[in-house]
Amino acid sequence: MNRTITFTLNNDPVSLEVSSHSMLLEVLRDQLFLTGTKEGCGHGECGACTVLVNGQNVNSCLYPAFEVQGKEVLTIEGLLGPGNEPHPLQKSFAENGAVQCGFCSPGMILSAKALLDENPDPDEESIRQGLAGNLCRCTGYVQIVGAVQKAAAEKRNQREDHD
Repeated sequence: MNRTITFTLNNDPVSLEVSSHSMLLEVLRDQLFLTGTKEGCGHGECGACTVLVNGQNVNSCLYPAFEVQGKEVLTIEGLLGPGNEPHPLQKSFAENGAVQCGFCSPGMILSAKALLDENPDPDEESIRQGLAGNLCRCTGYVQIVGAVQKAAAEKRNQREDHD
């Protein structure tokens, strides 16, 4: 059975037909050609497929596409600013050696964004808990936690500069 769903994707309205058994990951990659979201395990264990739905991180490999009806979805592609300027988290990951193969990075960055949106001043333990559903096989987690800490500090500094 197919059904038309309408939602906001990376701040743009989307309306498309999806099958009843489609997961959000399949729709993003195969129908919308947004390949930044990765399929790692396909079982919700690794976090490579993490996207934000209404600001909450979800494993898109397990999230039924029908469930995004009327919601806001943010993928890694949606983080780019004007002129394709990288998001501060993307910059921090690159500058702090938190990326090696890059496969986990989109999900890791989106989980970090959800965390920082909820808690702009997390301590190391909060960051580790916020990223607990995302696995990395290359860098270890020291650089990733450091990148999130530096992005949070940068965001705080920008707020202070505007106050």
